[in-house]
Amino acid sequence: MLRDSEKFNQDIKPNSAFLNELKEKLPEFFTKNGNFDLDKFRDELKEKNINELSEGYQLNFIGKDYARRQAGEMPTSVIVPDEEQNNGEGRNSKNLFFTGDNLEVLRHLQSAYANKVDVIYIDPPYNTGQDDFAYPDNFEYTDDQLENMFGLDENQLARLKSIQGKSSHSAWLTFMYPRLQLSKHLLKQDGVIFISIDDNEDGNLKEICDEIFGESNFLAQVVWERAYAPINLKKNFSPSHDYMLVYGRDANIIETNGISRSDESDSRYNNPDNDPRGPWSSSDISVGPAIQENIYPVTTPSGRVVEPPAGRSWRLSQKAFRERLADNRIWFGADGNGVPRMKRFKSELRKTGITPMTIWKYQEVGHSQEATQYLQSLMGGKKYFAYPKPVKLIQRAIQLYSNENSVIMDFFAGSATTAEAVMQQNIEDGGNRKFIMVQLPEKTYETNDDGTPKLDKHGDYIPTKGGKAAYEDGYKSIDQISRERIRRAAEKIKEDNGLTLPENFDGSFKHYRVVKPTKKTLENIDDFDPNNINLFTNMIEGFSSDSLNIPGNASGEQTVLTTWLAQDGYSFDTNIQDVKFNDYTAHMVDNRLYLIAEGWSADETKELLNQLGTHQLDLQSVVIFGYSFNIAELRELENGLKQLDSKVNLIKRY
Repeated sequence: MLRDSEKFNQDIKPNSAFLNELKEKLPEFFTKNGNFDLDKFRDELKEKNINELSEGYQLNFIGKDYARRQAGEMPTSVIVPDEEQNNGEGRNSKNLFFTGDNLEVLRHLQSAYANKVDVIYIDPPYNTGQDDFAYPDNFEYTDDQLENMFGLDENQLARLKSIQGKSSHSAWLTFMYPRLQLSKHLLKQDGVIFISIDDNEDGNLKEICDEIFGESNFLAQVVWERAYAPINLKKNFSPSHDYMLVYGRDANIIETNGISRSDESDSRYNNPDNDPRGPWSSSDISVGPAIQENIYPVTTPSGRVVEPPAGRSWRLSQKAFRERLADNRIWFGADGNGVPRMKRFKSELRKTGITPMTIWKYQEVGHSQEATQYLQSLMGGKKYFAYPKPVKLIQRAIQLYSNENSVIMDFFAGSATTAEAVMQQNIEDGGNRKFIMVQLPEKTYETNDDGTPKLDKHGDYIPTKGGKAAYEDGYKSIDQISRERIRRAAEKIKEDNGLTLPENFDGSFKHYRVVKPTKKTLENIDDFDPNNINLFTNMIEGFSSDSLNIPGNASGEQTVLTTWLAQDGYSFDTNIQDVKFNDYTAHMVDNRLYLIAEGWSADETKELLNQLGTHQLDLQSVVIFGYSFNIAELRELENGLKQLDSKVNLIKRY
């Protein structure tokens, strides 16, 4: 598991993630050795008469190769289920909440959730220089390793390492690049990502999104009017907006649902002439500046002759006007004496609603102060977050590009506004959308470099600058507040809807923590010798909640199984069947059997082979936790499976 990932990561190159994606899309251009056949690709381009571009612009920054490499690495952490939450209030929930580094979580989800997410919304750190961002990676490689990985000299290595703990543009881009790269793979082909940002990194974000998602998949740069009054203390301008960059996985097949039509907009449609095509509204057919050939006289039914206003012309040519007149699509008013207008029928409008514009007014989607006040009220009057987003803002994004069964993801969950927006939208349209939230367990108290708490002279924890209120209320990390907000928002929705609450309303979540193993466990992994006849260390215990020093009451076996199922492409609600071999409990999903616990012996191998031989079990693979097997047990199992008539693969993981 972890040892396998580390070996894999040692061979990763900056372009490994790109080549893997290319291999998936264009396997015919790769040799049997896995090398890209550039000559064959060039020949194909020539045959198709495709011109190679000689111009273009690409954003470069310190750390770009490192960021590209990160996007191709395997996770070096484990997924620990919160058994208390998942067997309690979250037992029947399809929603997911991950506590951990979002880069590691995104790596874990690459198999199970590839091409399954409909909408991603993220509100990453804006990098304003006001302590909202500092590059967190400590480069878990030696200087020699970094130099060899990227072909760096001493000066270049120094530049790369200079971004540690910094808030420079290069540091921010190095942080964002692999996360966006991995998130792209989770989106469906018609999936869409919304990214909130301000002026500090807006331009840079646009460049890396063009590179990752493709310029042709840029959908919009939405301007959100987040403030309704100026801050007069500002020296020059008082910012009143933020942006949301919107990209699709494949813009060619993406179409917005539109904004739901309000009763007010519906009231504009009527049918004063009893047109059999139903209600309609009319619009002006003059346009400016004037097009000379479209300036012509029109005779109304009453006999009056009218022409376009000065400096304007008709929108339609004379031929087009006559065609629409014959089709009863020109309206001259009830008395037949008015200036001609075009009839637009409600039945012919896009069934999906009103096409959204790129400026979102605070009257429609809320403003920053309103969001802050609402969250304070929801959380008992305490202000835990400085700039939460309004529920209606994210709900608008969900409305535009999701259906009733969509999966919505936010891997910078923060105050978990996105989760509430999903629940609220489900209430409004009867949907059954699911959310996936990811939040770093950022401490509300100050810590030392080794992660231990800083203490004041009385031996008490020292709250962070912005975390004092949360710490005093018992929240030791941001993710705790996020989960509590979801619970309170769900309760409010239940109270507000009372007896009209849908039976299938999902107001909870399953919770998982993504954590690195302890130093002791890593040392045991390094010291493990699979050739030993006897096992001296219970390796599985090192992955339990207790050993990892986190709550949740998960056993090491549950942690390993959860981690493996995600790696093998199974969702977190996969049906797991326990299978007994004497006193040993294995776990089966589809045609795959997982042997994780210690205690497997020759008797269990004999029983497994018997069940396979008599067709009580139908397996394609047996996956074993290598640390739980000594060399004798392993060879016996391996030889036994080879003797079967039907082929069963033995997969050993370390």
